[in-house]
Amino acid sequence: MNRRSQRHIDKIREINPHYWVFCEGETEEALVCYFRAKFRISIEIVSKIAGNSITQRFISDYKKGKPTHKKDMDFMLYDADESTTLAKLNKIDAKLLFSNPCIELWFLLHYKNQTGSLSTQECFRELKSRNKSYKKGSIDRALKEKLDSNVEEACRRAKKLILHENPSSNIFEFIEILNNAKHG
Repeated sequence: MNRRSQRHIDKIREINPHYWVFCEGETEEALVCYFRAKFRISIEIVSKIAGNSITQRFISDYKKGKPTHKKDMDFMLYDADESTTLAKLNKIDAKLLFSNPCIELWFLLHYKNQTGSLSTQECFRELKSRNKSYKKGSIDRALKEKLDSNVEEACRRAKKLILHENPSSNIFEFIEILNNAKHG
């Protein structure tokens, strides 16, 4: 075997665990891009391809032929404002990451303790009142600074909420997994 072939085989053997994140929209994709840059971990983002029609088969077919590792993990990042979508997503063999009513709740928890139920529009307005430059689909400088500086407080606030209720978010679980991967 020549040196080039051996290097190629060694490279294949050294594949690190990969985090596959299937997400609903542009804002979720922007958040995962932020996490990928912050933690510098191999995260594959699959956004908006399947939308709410995501299935176990879709995930398996998408990953077919791609390098995998036995410690790879699959995630789905979705809003949990529709109970039918949530029930369907819970049947898929992937870690469900969600915010109810929407992803903006996770951002809002970096600014305040939100314990009362709210609609998607109210959540967006609350966030916009604290970050005038916020736009769906992106993480601006002001939001990035808040995500960096208040992540522990947001995690504490989210952990006090009742899972699947409005409001609630379990995005802190993804942060814990990424922290463990980076430092573990």
